Amino acid sequence: MKSYSQLVNECLPGVTEIFPWDLEEKLQRGDDMLLLDIREPYEYNAVRLKDSINVPRGILESAADWDYEETVPELVEAREREVIIICRSGNRSVLAAKTLQLMGFSSAISLKTGLRGWNDFEQPLIDGDGSSVSIEQGDDYFESRVRPEQLAPHRR
Repeated sequence: MKSYSQLVNECLPGVTEIFPWDLEEKLQRGDDMLLLDIREPYEYNAVRLKDSINVPRGILESAADWDYEETVPELVEAREREVIIICRSGNRSVLAAKTLQLMGFSSAISLKTGLRGWNDFEQPLIDGDGSSVSIEQGDDYFESRVRPEQLAPHRR
């Protein structure tokens, strides 16, 4: 049996990661890339990067291929573009990058530290209405809310 963190760590050697400041430079230069947020819709609607698209990790494979109800043409057509994959902390994005690599995407890149790190780097975020999210609002949103019953027994 493998833990979530073990799965992520096994995928890491084959996945390219960039830090928030690297992504900020790419955005400033206007690099041709697709910002792919793989969090759940409720997470995406609360706080996100401007111009990102939302494809939850649970439907990623069918969204990234033709002929499915979940197909997202913009994603399928990005196989030869840089696809920057975004999640909350940079773990789900590693798994999603590995999946897209297996599906033939030439440049699937995980945002290391995720949106939490992006907010820590004091970069702009928006909410579901397109309004700016302050650094403080971001800090509050990204604060861990793990309940005691969710902790491993040896950590309680």
